[in-house]
Amino acid sequence: MKKKLIKRTSAGTPLQALPNIGKVTALKLAKIGITSAEEFMSRNPYEVFNELRHKVDPTLCRCALASIVGARMNVPWHKITKVAAVEFEKLYPDHSWGKKKC
Repeated sequence: MKKKLIKRTSAGTPLQALPNIGKVTALKLAKIGITSAEEFMSRNPYEVFNELRHKVDPTLCRCALASIVGARMNVPWHKITKVAAVEFEKLYPDHSWGKKKC
């Protein structure tokens, strides 16, 4: 298996060095002021997801949540989708996922 080359910049480690974080998610995170892996890791992933939903993309689904939580926990998103969704619902009981499946 090929290792990902991680280039540090003056701003820190790129977000895309984290598991589950691709170009699109990194751009969305930048819109809420998270531009490095270090900044991301210092935040609560559930709060980050909630902020993304409210400020950037209200259509984010359970899989996007799992990507954020998994990046923080170093776990592939597809292994924690259900667990992350249940935890999010506990923290934000007024949230509704809607009918869209991811």
